[in-house]
Amino acid sequence: MKKGFIAAVSMVIGGIAGTAAAGKVSGGIISQTKQMSDKHLALFLMMNQWVKVKQEGKNLSVYFQKYGYKRIAIYGMSYAGETLVDELKNTEIEVSYGIDKNADSIYSNIAICSMEDNLDKVDAVVVTAISFFSEIKQKLSEKVDCPVISLEDILYEV
Repeated sequence: MKKGFIAAVSMVIGGIAGTAAAGKVSGGIISQTKQMSDKHLALFLMMNQWVKVKQEGKNLSVYFQKYGYKRIAIYGMSYAGETLVDELKNTEIEVSYGIDKNADSIYSNIAICSMEDNLDKVDAVVVTAISFFSEIKQKLSEKVDCPVISLEDILYEV
């Protein structure tokens, strides 16, 4: 009887521990999913604003010309970063290089660096990873001596 009681108690405690662990895992997955959802919503809204800017017949090069930025770098070379490179083709604005944490696995028409590389002097760095702008700006400010600007801010100012 004593053996059966201990086995039963062990099963109950194991079940409770398992349920608690599953709850933590589930909570972590839900938290991750929400973060990704928030990130993609922010990107969607930014890209939607970009469409509105284009519908008004504007090009983002106007923003850079207004502030005298002739040579820029772009942080975040996924969809928004590549779209910005394309937007600035055939304008007076030179995109000197891109910066990305996955620099080794990105193919682009411009040079791609990582934050650990020596970054050439530019007039401004545009951050396309808007969900993490504050953290990225802080890190970039330690590496470059120029303004670090959110692409989202540019889109709402143009």
